[in-house]
Amino acid sequence: MPSIERRSFIKNGAFGIVSLAMLPGISGYKAMLDPATKAQFKISLAQWSLNRSLRNKTMDHLDFARLAASDFGIYGIEYVNTFFKDKASDSKYLAEMNARAGDAGVEQLLIMIDGEGGLAELDDTIRTAAVTNHYKWVEAAKTLGCHSIRVNAYGVSDDRAALHAAAVDGLGMLTSFAEKVGINVIVENHGGLSSDGKWLAGVIKEVNMPGCGTLPDFGNFCLRQADDGMGHSSCVDEYDRYQGVEELMPFAKAVSAKSYDFDAAGNETTIDFQRMVSIVKKSGYKGYLGIEYEGSRLSEHEGIKATKKLLDRLIP
Repeated sequence: MPSIERRSFIKNGAFGIVSLAMLPGISGYKAMLDPATKAQFKISLAQWSLNRSLRNKTMDHLDFARLAASDFGIYGIEYVNTFFKDKASDSKYLAEMNARAGDAGVEQLLIMIDGEGGLAELDDTIRTAAVTNHYKWVEAAKTLGCHSIRVNAYGVSDDRAALHAAAVDGLGMLTSFAEKVGINVIVENHGGLSSDGKWLAGVIKEVNMPGCGTLPDFGNFCLRQADDGMGHSSCVDEYDRYQGVEELMPFAKAVSAKSYDFDAAGNETTIDFQRMVSIVKKSGYKGYLGIEYEGSRLSEHEGIKATKKLLDRLIP
């Protein structure tokens, strides 16, 4: 389809393609629902993998879709709201994102939301404000044809039961809003109690709404960090990552294949990817595995390519 025609189609059709309420990923879920589909998984790219380039302005947010396709051969992308923070309600900017993705043949899968408040805050007023802060991102996700927004079940307390109740309330309120426009609300293990697989699974079970699920991340299972006295923090209490992913997979609507570094054989040095992929397969999940490279030794491009090469070797 010529570029101009495609841009017109995307602009005029963006609202129609998201009417498949509560299905995680439009074209992605065609693969998930079709028993004749050969591949159980597709590979997507999380924008955070390129956070250094985006932060130092050597890459523009609007080039993400094109770069994913041209540099990595990846045709599903996962945004981070940090990189277009003031554009959630900018219809022209979102239309340009649609056009860029359409021109590249790339599917926009989800938006990871940070900085809008914790959905498990114990104070009712603060928690409700956080829920409301997410509404604009639900609408943005709808405009972009995404299936989900990723949120944080965060709150400040040592009381597990109180945080559980607050998370159920906050997620329930937000999901009630999001379900009306066909967008899922998915929670990532992302620090604090959300990195406790059993706790988060219990929250999702109690919310008990089809549009509320999880985004298991292979790497984010630190429950508590401490300062090492030299200005750096390190994890001092970590949940078993394999147990955590297994506990969260029954509710998964997306998966983050977090990576840090690789050995000479191309294997990830911190995470047993073969074991993780086996857990994901065993759960029955079919859909996208999102590359989220977070290492420092390799460049962003090298790290993404190394992660993709490893996943290509492990998945059908």
